[in-house]
Amino acid sequence: MTLHEHLSEFAGLPVASYQEARLLERHGETVPPGARSPERDGLADPGSVAWQLTRYGDDLPGDPREYLEGFLEFAGAPASVRALVVGNLVDGFEVESSDAVRDALAEAAPRLPGLRSLFYADLICDECEASWIRHGDLSPLVTALPGLTRFAVRGTTRLSLKALEHDGLRRLTLQGGGLPGRLAREVVAARLPALEHLELWLGVEAYGGDTTVQDLAPVLSGEAFPGLRTLGLRNAEHTGAWVRVLAEAPVTSRLHTLDLSLGTLRDEDVPVLLESPVFRGLGKLDLHHHYLSEEAEKEVRAAFAGAGVEVDLSEREEPDDWDGEAEYYPAVSE
Repeated sequence: MTLHEHLSEFAGLPVASYQEARLLERHGETVPPGARSPERDGLADPGSVAWQLTRYGDDLPGDPREYLEGFLEFAGAPASVRALVVGNLVDGFEVESSDAVRDALAEAAPRLPGLRSLFYADLICDECEASWIRHGDLSPLVTALPGLTRFAVRGTTRLSLKALEHDGLRRLTLQGGGLPGRLAREVVAARLPALEHLELWLGVEAYGGDTTVQDLAPVLSGEAFPGLRTLGLRNAEHTGAWVRVLAEAPVTSRLHTLDLSLGTLRDEDVPVLLESPVFRGLGKLDLHHHYLSEEAEKEVRAAFAGAGVEVDLSEREEPDDWDGEAEYYPAVSE
């Protein structure tokens, strides 16, 4: 699987394209009269949508500062903007260009006091594969937005979150084809006292995914983020190994939601799931995109339904055949 579609919803809000809304305001041609669209709704109330900031063609400036200045003027009341989805502003993210976007957003932060949710680098495979996206240190951006409660970023290969501190951040999501252990350790060391939701796409070793149990030990012990209620160890090359770790980890008993989706769960991992009482204490277990047989899937579904746990077992996959050997891949690698 690769990422083929841009976000259509973020932070509970429909995503509206700033570029399309700008054209709609000027010409009124993209939406039939009276029809609803996120762009039309955003023109009426800038806080009712998550604004997608991307650039295609030459209609908008290529310099991030100029682009953002245009958006802030367009929004009219930028203080009411609640959510932003930053897309392909710079024709693919390399460290230097990502830093330019980061710095422009940080400079604009005082004019966005109502911003609560930010998705950084909503790029799809036609623009840049997830493992090719290159960021530098995004901690200054998060710090510049004290009202932020949700931060998600795509592209973890070179990403850094050094000395991250934020009193209000409740949700942190890192998406990519491989999570470096270095980055995992930076996340674990972050001071995020309000964090409730942590989602890490572990990915594959071939694309930098070398995060180990030791790297995440403070999270697994419950020491790092004591208020954590949702933990996602998604898109893992070895989901079964993480199931075995989580069966013994103190943090699991504190969780409402455990998300192991987009991974490589197999029939051989089912006994641990079913025999470990801690998993039956969850409110929700997300296993979608898995390699369970139909029989094993039914067994897991019945066991957790009987325990009152909501379980997602959609998207059963078949292993690839590589020279007679079965290969099990997570949903997103490259």
